[in-house]
Amino acid sequence: MAVVKFSGTSKIEIIYPEYIPSEFLSAVKEKQEKPERCVMCWSLRLEKTAQVAKLNGFYTFSTTLLVSPYQDQKLLKKIGNEISQEEGVFFHYEDFRPGFRKAHDEAKAKGIYCQKYCGCIYSMSRQLAESEERRKL
Repeated sequence: MAVVKFSGTSKIEIIYPEYIPSEFLSAVKEKQEKPERCVMCWSLRLEKTAQVAKLNGFYTFSTTLLVSPYQDQKLLKKIGNEISQEEGVFFHYEDFRPGFRKAHDEAKAKGIYCQKYCGCIYSMSRQLAESEERRKL
């Protein structure tokens, strides 16, 4: 796992809350297509992140999705702010997209894996299918 390797070399402590795939699958079962699936996923992930931040005494939470040029920044900001109000933890929004290419290039140079999909099973399946199609050409 790239983040484990990075945290070890950078001396950054990472908190790994338990990931329960059934929560995600249950949340998106009626909305398996984009963008509805993404909204459900973002809400679930940001809510968990805010709860872990609060539990550990942090005043702020955020998401790495804010660096992606492929994600809906306006909607992420809205969801983050709503969860901030519910959980009582500040959501730090910043448009990190201008740094995407530089960060991606630095990660590659350091041997850090950069996946080409958001991380959900639906997105991963689509990415694998598209890769397979390209190989056939």
